[in-house]
Amino acid sequence: MKYNPQKIEKKWQKIWQKKRVYEPNFTPRQARGKKKLKRPFYNLMMFPYPSAEGLHVGNMYAFVGADIHGRFKRMQGYDVFEPIGLDGFGIHSENYALKIGKHPADQAKISEKNFYRQLRMIGNGFAWEERLETYDPEYYKWTQWIFVQMFKSGLAYRKKQAVNWCPSCKTVLADEQVIAGECERCGTTVVKKELEQWFFKITDYAERLLNNLEKIDWSEKIKVAQRNWIGKSEGAVVKFPIPNFQFPIEVFTTRADTLFGATYVVLAPEHSKIENLKLQIENWEEVKRYIAGAKNKSEAERIAEGLEKTGVEIKGIKATNPATGEEIPIFVADYVLAGYGTGAIMAVPAHDQRDFEFAKKFNLPIKMVICPNYPEPKCPVLERAYEEEGYLVASNEFTGMFCQKAKNAIAEWLAKKDLAEKKTTFRLRDWLISRQRYWGAPIPLIFCETCRHEGRGERKDMPGWHAVMEKDLPVKLPHIKDFRPTGTEKSPLAIVEKFFKVRCPKCKSWARRETDVCDTFLDSSWYYLGYLMASENWKLKIENSTFSRLARKWLPVDMYIGGAEHAVLHLLYVRFVAMALRDLGFIHFEEPFKKFRAHGLLIKDGAKMSKSKGNVVNPDEYIRAYGADTLRMYLMFLGPFEQGGDFRDTGIRGITRFLERIWKLTHSVILPPPRRGKNLKRSFGQSPQDDLNKALHKTIKKVTEDIENLQYNTAISSLMILVNELEKQPSLEIENWKLVIKLLAPFAPHIAEELWSQSDEKGSVHLVKWPKFNQKFIKEETFTLIVQINGKVRDLFEAPAGISREEAARLALGREKVKTWLAEKEAKKIIFVPGKLINIVG
Repeated sequence: MKYNPQKIEKKWQKIWQKKRVYEPNFTPRQARGKKKLKRPFYNLMMFPYPSAEGLHVGNMYAFVGADIHGRFKRMQGYDVFEPIGLDGFGIHSENYALKIGKHPADQAKISEKNFYRQLRMIGNGFAWEERLETYDPEYYKWTQWIFVQMFKSGLAYRKKQAVNWCPSCKTVLADEQVIAGECERCGTTVVKKELEQWFFKITDYAERLLNNLEKIDWSEKIKVAQRNWIGKSEGAVVKFPIPNFQFPIEVFTTRADTLFGATYVVLAPEHSKIENLKLQIENWEEVKRYIAGAKNKSEAERIAEGLEKTGVEIKGIKATNPATGEEIPIFVADYVLAGYGTGAIMAVPAHDQRDFEFAKKFNLPIKMVICPNYPEPKCPVLERAYEEEGYLVASNEFTGMFCQKAKNAIAEWLAKKDLAEKKTTFRLRDWLISRQRYWGAPIPLIFCETCRHEGRGERKDMPGWHAVMEKDLPVKLPHIKDFRPTGTEKSPLAIVEKFFKVRCPKCKSWARRETDVCDTFLDSSWYYLGYLMASENWKLKIENSTFSRLARKWLPVDMYIGGAEHAVLHLLYVRFVAMALRDLGFIHFEEPFKKFRAHGLLIKDGAKMSKSKGNVVNPDEYIRAYGADTLRMYLMFLGPFEQGGDFRDTGIRGITRFLERIWKLTHSVILPPPRRGKNLKRSFGQSPQDDLNKALHKTIKKVTEDIENLQYNTAISSLMILVNELEKQPSLEIENWKLVIKLLAPFAPHIAEELWSQSDEKGSVHLVKWPKFNQKFIKEETFTLIVQINGKVRDLFEAPAGISREEAARLALGREKVKTWLAEKEAKKIIFVPGKLINIVG
């Protein structure tokens, strides 16, 4: 019988779903018979955005890699929950609907059907009964519920400030959605707009988000990215008094040790002090023009390295350096950002390159206060800023003090004069949560002008604002014909009176519903909880005891696999929301994922797959031609899963041939047609030799360790080496061959299931126990003995395992290389480390 992947794959996909092979046991009622309940293992992959183009092989790469780990854990005896859903709300979906002239709700159903069709084809062990879609009202009811809890607890607030605005997407963006000054979705240069928006107080959790990174088992590159984004800085706020003005300029600095070298102060164009001082500013019109020009630049343009620095001196006012008492000029310059620190800096051009370049351009003093030549009295002439460590010079009583010690000493000295205060700041900014688009979950808040006028509201600090009552959730997104973004600070829902006109839940006056929608990252911040709620057809509530019992069994998630590009977006927000829900008493954990691993990037022709590059690969054609098992194994064979690989379809035929060899080996060697049936349990031929047992059990050990560590490419390589050995054997025992089928099962689930059933085994191969290696067969008989002479490696050779000190010394001293290095000297001392090395001291 010839290997026909298309036939057997469709067959087994239907059987798996019918028999609920991959559905976990959520409650004791579902327990089958009197079997002991298995340990739960929540295996989660980032749910996909259902693009209209459908699944591409880069998506499949991520899903298959996660699935292999889940299948492995299931065979290790865990009750694995591997759910799937669609992250379908958001700008991507809405923009595509606009492009083709379809309503996003209608297009979502088309994309959903296509995506789920493709996801079924790839052979993953998904728990389909718990699937969810973020645009389903049953789902976004709870997105809105979370917003309500944030509002009631004071973690959601509304304020007017300069925000990131994408002119193309016609909506605001969170800081995390701006990459190098461009919209992370469409690549358009982002500008600043003064708008009133909703924010979540993620900054309240900055310290916990940072500290917990030490406790969680996550990919290090993700932890590094989050540390840098949170950006903790410990320093001091230093006051620079302004003569004849009540309030000083406050500057946050981590380099108080350089204060004696501060020769000017720079304010961000948005700094409030400028407006407050305009009556004293002699060149106000010039300053005003500069500020207006700065507003047209993105933050990335303003802080880019290598660009010529611009600025204007604010004439008519000076600042006083609190360390020296000298009056120094004040500039406004766009390389200082209002959102970082205090929006003002003390410029120390001798020890900061940006300040150095600015000082050179405007002919400002450059005063060196940290000298690399100390205690020599001569400091070098600077061609660029000296930013290394050293000892202070020209710093009064602090001269001669090492810079690290001086930071604290100078800050304390100024604090006694009420000119400084120690402070810790964070780069992290509050999460801008509102969007002026249509395709998203409506923000569940109502504004009542009557209540505002009378000083009433759900919160004292926000008169007029009320949360929608929980019994009235979800606030359904209405189906409107004109859903195009307005390009203003209002969303398309703002002109739909049937939607926004509503009675106030407090005073019953006519009020106005909030018309902005939620950032799509709020949808994905809790979906791992949603899968558990979907297990009971959305009858569970986050705050009830039934859900709590289910959550304590399954959460936190055991393994989460996804893309590194979400390091400071989804992966930061999901941690924050979990911490908030924990503090509010709704869940029992504050870190949602015990382990997170970032998969590598699959590229083609040396570049990331994208529609614009024309190198997106649809898996459908390859599955039709070669089968899902072949494509699964090929993708995993391209390179280490956490590094990715380059998709070249010339290599896929090698995997096809490998699976055909396994099929042929099963049918022509292990199960010859005349001996099928009742004789299956017998051994065919002689018992396997020790060499074969060693090869088999070493492979079991290797594949087990590699799957655990997501090293799928080397696991597959080990299987190939083993099959090469098995093909050389005149005969094999059927029980040994079954071990090979088990090892193959996570990678090629369909062919493994087919061969398992043809071996007259009952039940699914994916529910049997994972093979265990026998220690006696993996014990090495020899090892490489390193020979050192006076501590330096001079030779090495294969020695018998368990060799004694005396025998090792005899063999080592008899080798020509050793004799040459000793040059007829006697060995004074011999140091022997069993199983590793021998060191001869001559």
